[in-house]
Amino acid sequence: MQPVYVDANVFIYAFLKTKRQLQPNELKMKETAKKIVARISEGEKVTTSVVHFSEVCNILEDYLPLEEALLLEKGLLYRENILICEVTQEDYLKAVSMAEDYRVGANDALAYILMKKEDISAIYSFDKDFDVFNDIQRVTE
Repeated sequence: MQPVYVDANVFIYAFLKTKRQLQPNELKMKETAKKIVARISEGEKVTTSVVHFSEVCNILEDYLPLEEALLLEKGLLYRENILICEVTQEDYLKAVSMAEDYRVGANDALAYILMKKEDISAIYSFDKDFDVFNDIQRVTE
């Protein structure tokens, strides 16, 4: 089975503990994210990038006790079924140009570029910006 790319928001929704009550749509995303992360924990092969992993780290470290955030981060880094791609300046130059063309964020365009580079056609993400790319599928289940 071909790996799926994982956007940062999946890990963030799965791991983040909020102080406020979540709206019904947010609660649904959180439950779905937990199911996706459970499959990854059971060995499903996925890909992400150092940039998207860094986004996860930044958010977790802002909202969780540092020790808890670092434990989660190490857990992700040591999983053999999670490939974390490196990112070059050239990748980002392409991403910024694509972001302008498609009117999406640079990191979303970067994910798309890395997916094409790795021959990945599906992404776990709750970000509808990925829907502008007709040759990939955004998976939310």
